[in-house]
Amino acid sequence: MDSFKIDQVAIESGLTKRTIRYYEELGLIPPPQRSEGGIRYYTREDIELLKKIKHSKDALGFSLQELQHFISLNNTIKAQKIDYEQAAERDEQKAKLKDIIATLNEKLNFIEQRILKFEQVRNDLIKVIKKAQALVETLDPDEKQELNKS
Repeated sequence: MDSFKIDQVAIESGLTKRTIRYYEELGLIPPPQRSEGGIRYYTREDIELLKKIKHSKDALGFSLQELQHFISLNNTIKAQKIDYEQAAERDEQKAKLKDIIATLNEKLNFIEQRILKFEQVRNDLIKVIKKAQALVETLDPDEKQELNKS
């Protein structure tokens, strides 16, 4: 198994070393293996997790608290999948699958709430743009044609 020092992880993940250590402190990523001298050694899985965290934070605008909740849901789903695979009886498998579905629905709801927040911000911006355009038009009717072209 390959291991990577924090410098390599920072370059590959696009995060600073300080941010990586902070995410570890918050529990967003598991503590990495350490050498006898205390040097952190990360796995490929750690790097991929950091990339997902960065993407979620950048693209979806998740706060660190939201990221913790989102990662918690991911970990719950992984644990539930293992429970399902180890279940011997059909009734037990059915119950485990229902647990997975409930957690996935919670994750979906979490994302849908985020989308609603984005839509609210978008709608607010559209209203402000329309008000600004209306003000420009009252100040200079000739600019109305230019604004409608863009």
